[in-house]
Amino acid sequence: MKETEKIRLGISIGDINGIGCEVALKTFEDARMLDFCTPVLFASNKIVSQQIKDFGLDIKFNGVRDADQALDGKVNIVNISKEVPNLEYGQATKEAGEFAITSLKAAVNALKENKIDVLVTAPINKNNIQSEDFKFPGHTDFLAQELKGESLMFMVTNELRVGLLTDHIAVKDVAKAITPNLIRNKVATMEESLKMDFGIRKPKIALLGINPHSGDNGTIGEEDDKILKPTIKELFNKGTLVYGPYSADSFFGSDNHKNFDAVLAAYHDQGLIPFKTLSFGKGVNYTAGLDKVRTSPDHGTAYEIAGKGKADDSSFKEAVFTAIQVFKHRTEYQELTENPLKKQKIKRGG
Repeated sequence: MKETEKIRLGISIGDINGIGCEVALKTFEDARMLDFCTPVLFASNKIVSQQIKDFGLDIKFNGVRDADQALDGKVNIVNISKEVPNLEYGQATKEAGEFAITSLKAAVNALKENKIDVLVTAPINKNNIQSEDFKFPGHTDFLAQELKGESLMFMVTNELRVGLLTDHIAVKDVAKAITPNLIRNKVATMEESLKMDFGIRKPKIALLGINPHSGDNGTIGEEDDKILKPTIKELFNKGTLVYGPYSADSFFGSDNHKNFDAVLAAYHDQGLIPFKTLSFGKGVNYTAGLDKVRTSPDHGTAYEIAGKGKADDSSFKEAVFTAIQVFKHRTEYQELTENPLKKQKIKRGG
């Protein structure tokens, strides 16, 4: 990619009866955002026009048949289907779920074909997306199948990064799902992402314990002593700066997370409750470890406020900026890795 070219940022529209389209349009109502990227929404002119009218937004768009026809300086809409569902704000309809998946698949295909550079996904409803053609609990699992690499659910802000050892599984299944091999893979993915996507040369990673108080030396479960501790020691001895396991109940309240570049939580709520509490609505869900860049806001469809014009676009805007920054970091990292002499030449003025 040439330095003069704008990053093409694809957006899957999510559930049209939620707040996804609203926050995407509000983000790019600010024309200054078009200086950073060229947005390409996978939706329909009809739906976008209706939401612009419903929310009183001052925004013009450019309808295109294909993502590679997108124009810089414009909000571009790729019409993904002749069948367009009716808008029913706040309602979980089958038609809206089908349209969300059509949008996601079209956006991912464009990403794989390099017609867009990065993808930001607007929120979907995990219930109305299920069908014979789509049996995934969410975006991350689908993207892990479609793209190359080992995925890691990575929640990020400028000050805090939290990844998950296990994500969308029942709490009763967490302990048996955590194996030495899973820990090795997730730590490796996180370490590589911190280097490649965030520009951190020698990242420090903290692991949170599985049981209360990290098991209290086996008093409250043996998993921390038998699985986490030996694997952490093994990885540390091989040169990875990984520490723990830390008792999750006091880790964030004591500001211990500030001593690390990222935190790896054992399960979903252990990581996401403190993350969402501390990120104040500006957190971003980043799928690390894949060969393409995907981010999303850290909120859901928010049916309760859908159609009322009250949705805050802060998290969506951060998802846009994070996708752009990660893409730039990754491009630079790949150039330096392919040509390690380039950095020395730049320093010498060559």
